[in-house]
Amino acid sequence: MALNVVKTSSGRTRQSHTRDEIHCIISNLLRRDDRISDESLERAIRLLAKLGEETTLFSVLEKMGHIDEEGLLECVRKHQPDLPLGALLVQLGIVTVSQLRQALNLQEQEDYQHKIGEILMARRMIKERDLTRVLASQLGFVSEEPEIGECDAELLSRITIKLARSMGFLPIRTDGDKCTVAFIDPMNQESRTEAARALETIIVPVMASRATIESALAALERRREPRADNDSRKAADDSASGRVNRIIKEAISEGASDIHIEPLRDHVRVRLRIDGILREQMEFATEELQSVVSRLKIMAEADIVERRRHQDGRIEFENPDTGSVSDLRASFYVTVNGEAVVMRVLNQNNKVLALADIGMSPPILDRFKKQALDSPSGVIIVTGPTGSGKTSTLYSCVHHLNNETTSIITAEDPVEFQVDGISQCSVNPKLGRTFEESLRHVVRQDPDIIVLGEIRDAQSAESAIQAALTGHKVLTTFHTEDCIGGLLRLMNMNIEAFLISSTVVCVIAQRLLRRVCPACSAPVEPDVADLQLLGCTVDSVQGGRFAAGAGCSACHFTGYKGRVAVYEALVLSEAVREAILERRTSEQIRRISVESSGLVTLLEDGLVKAACGQTTLAEIRRTLPRLSKPRNLQELRRLTGTR
Repeated sequence: MALNVVKTSSGRTRQSHTRDEIHCIISNLLRRDDRISDESLERAIRLLAKLGEETTLFSVLEKMGHIDEEGLLECVRKHQPDLPLGALLVQLGIVTVSQLRQALNLQEQEDYQHKIGEILMARRMIKERDLTRVLASQLGFVSEEPEIGECDAELLSRITIKLARSMGFLPIRTDGDKCTVAFIDPMNQESRTEAARALETIIVPVMASRATIESALAALERRREPRADNDSRKAADDSASGRVNRIIKEAISEGASDIHIEPLRDHVRVRLRIDGILREQMEFATEELQSVVSRLKIMAEADIVERRRHQDGRIEFENPDTGSVSDLRASFYVTVNGEAVVMRVLNQNNKVLALADIGMSPPILDRFKKQALDSPSGVIIVTGPTGSGKTSTLYSCVHHLNNETTSIITAEDPVEFQVDGISQCSVNPKLGRTFEESLRHVVRQDPDIIVLGEIRDAQSAESAIQAALTGHKVLTTFHTEDCIGGLLRLMNMNIEAFLISSTVVCVIAQRLLRRVCPACSAPVEPDVADLQLLGCTVDSVQGGRFAAGAGCSACHFTGYKGRVAVYEALVLSEAVREAILERRTSEQIRRISVESSGLVTLLEDGLVKAACGQTTLAEIRRTLPRLSKPRNLQELRRLTGTR
């Protein structure tokens, strides 16, 4: 089989295989190991030819039920085929073709100073354990990730921690007259020799990730140290405090909206939600979880002793490096593996966007301001799932309405933006300051506008309706999929249809989509498969300027940086009010809204923004509900005032 020889700018050469050659190697490998029949393989190859370039032979065979990841890795370990690591990672779906291509380009730019696996890990395109598992098979070794509790105590007593750390090994168990030892690099002959000398036995090398071995050795070191004195406890507290500070500081500097600390079966995972997507930040040993959780509970003023009940708290975090203060809302959730912690990062810059800057298209924004915000009374509802930017939109509306002649009072849980000139209340059930109690007192404060943080149940929904009936303007948020869903959910809360029809002025639905990274954005042709899934054709999006990010260091090689909002604003017309009174279906109300209210759906607004190069069709497909077929791009541009 011929190999493609690629000449690099530095004069080096690297061998690369074509897609067909990779599939040929895997086919021969599976035949050689009697894993699959020729007939099944031919059927898979025929199916593969009909699918996209990103589809791999392994993914087709896996879906057909012929082989799984463990089976393929066993074949690789057994027969050692001429299969590059990158190609194997792509076949298994651990990295994409574009990610591998980016890593190879970076490797060439750095004059091959780093291995491809190191580059993929440094750019967080791959987890260390996944890399170790695949690399071990490619090198002909078994992969294991042992915890310190699984290791033979007698074997551990034979080693010094200094030697094990410097040589990167961990003894696991005795198998007859041999000993299984995990190595970071089992190909390092010096490490194997030193391990054999220390353990005084024949060793069977396996491969483990660096994080696993270092975590196990750290736990072993703690076992060997005296733990009863106050100095040891203080050191542990300092360690937990340092880890917590590091996690929060990195999250804030990365612009994360949420921090997830999740205890898994054999380790603890820390992930950050950045631009709406969770991204792994770090891992640490299970033994360290309790000290970290205890430290966070102290900061959140939660009950440090209680470990059987879920708890909530609030943290004011002062960055010791900059002195800036950030507000975090902490939730402690009891799981089978320990307490999981999620912290929502609030109020990072306390900046309220002007209504013109939220991303709503000019004609729709103008209609929303004139027909909804400027109305003397009624309910205005902003809907969407958690993290869709509802509160930001709500406060942009408040900022627009806030002036010297208007009294605005809020009831929120918690107050996320502090605005001068309005009376804001943060509810606190522990003090008896609940939503229901606050709403009873709000109407006695002579407000012109009432802002409710969220409609949570039938009682808060009824309170909002009643406030609107008495002549107040009410702004609130709601968790529903789209505008029509917001109206129907109010009906399901046993709010009478005539009350909804007479009080609700406008419902806005919104989502946040990842924005194409401006540093690596490049024009692309719209993907036909994506268009079909969205109910579009190539002809219906003619004239669109679609773009995608190639991936760069500025966007952590994701192709996206920042987010763009898409909106669906329904200002209730007489026809829509009649449909609500008649309790029409959601599909009928949506059709009437499009015909009589000029409704542009979330999907349609997303298509317009994708056609302007702000986001991608893949992001629309991932995020937006597809409840009706979108209109053509030319019509949507006319409705949204875009070019």
